[in-house]
Amino acid sequence: MTLDPKMITIDCAEPRTLAAWWAKALDTEIAQDFGGEFVIVAATPLSLGFQRVTEPRQVKNRVHVDFHTQDRHAEVDRLVALGASAVDEQSIGPLTWTVLQDPEGNEFCVAG
Repeated sequence: MTLDPKMITIDCAEPRTLAAWWAKALDTEIAQDFGGEFVIVAATPLSLGFQRVTEPRQVKNRVHVDFHTQDRHAEVDRLVALGASAVDEQSIGPLTWTVLQDPEGNEFCVAG
């Protein structure tokens, strides 16, 4: 038996709004919308799903998405201009990344 990862799902209050933000951030489009309750953004290699939940995020994400880019500073600036918040910068040896939050506070990282 083999499992193939296909999608990471993010809990949020407003799936359509957050999915639209991520589609713009990833320069892609919304692939499917299930009545605004669950929205899928087409991305490669994994799609992102956004599902409505009633409770707000209370603690640090236990799972988050990591992205890589050739120009981390420029990409972080672009994402912040779109509405993300830069939270922290971390380094371990030669690896450096920026921790950000999307408009609903879900954390993700950009390395480069």
